[in-house]
This record gives sequence, C-alpha cells and structure tokens, in this order.
Amino acid sequence: MSLDQTDRRILTVLQKQGRISNAELSEKVNLSPSACHRRVHRLEEDGYIRDYVALLDPRKMDVPTTVFVEITLSGQADEVLDAFEKAVARIPDVLECHLMAGTADYILKVVAQNTDDFARIHRQHLARLPGVAQMQSSFALRTVFKTTALPV
Repeated sequence: MSLDQTDRRILTVLQKQGRISNAELSEKVNLSPSACHRRVHRLEEDGYIRDYVALLDPRKMDVPTTVFVEITLSGQADEVLDAFEKAVARIPDVLECHLMAGTADYILKVVAQNTDDFARIHRQHLARLPGVAQMQSSFALRTVFKTTALPV
C-alpha cells in the first residue's frame, strides 16, 4: 500500500499526539470520524503504525545520564553476532543497540543514574557480553535535540 497525503497527515499528527481522540484527529486531517478511524485501522493493519507508547522523562525516572557505548567484537561469525545480540537485549539499561558499519561493530545507547551507576552497569553487564574485544564509552553532556517522529 502506498501512502497518500491524508495518510501522511494522520501519521504526522499521531507521532506527536498518540493519545489524540479520533474526533480530534479527524478534525485535524479534514476527514469524517468514521473515515479517519478506517484509515488509522488500515495504517495499523499494514504495519505503518507499529505501537502506541508513553515516553517517560528520564530525569523523573532517575536515569538522566545517557552513555553511548561503541563495541568491537572479536569476530564477525554469525554465532558471535547472534550471541552478542541475544545477551545485550537482556540488559534493561540498554535502550538501543545498532549494528554499525565503520570502526565499531555496535553502538549502544545506555541510561544510568550517574557515573557510579554506569560503572555498575559496565561491571555487571557490559563487561560480560560475549565476544567483546574492545569497548569505548562516551557520556552525553546534554541532549540538544531528540525526537521519535520519523519524517513523513
């Protein structure tokens, strides 16, 4: 299915206001409520809308520190990659894990309370990941810009 302009307007609004009522959404995109509901349902069914989530404030959740960790593995065999990916997915403090092209094999986005908490996460989890040859951590000083909205 290809997206038309109305679908794109719906997706743009929902990315910023996921809890908007169907009545409000239909007004914003100039559709009747029933037509809007059908389109949203189709976008969900076709996988354009994957989930609805609540975005929590890291400071309120007491994890204001963001650390980006570059990981280089000891090898590139499928077994090494698979073992690493399965193990890293089980660490609750890791929000994202990306397989990279470039100097590092993976980059992780990790949240922590502070540097001491990150030291604990490193010692108890990251240092025990299988196949790791090298690890480099960079602490974010300040988040300048952050969004979850994809360009539509």
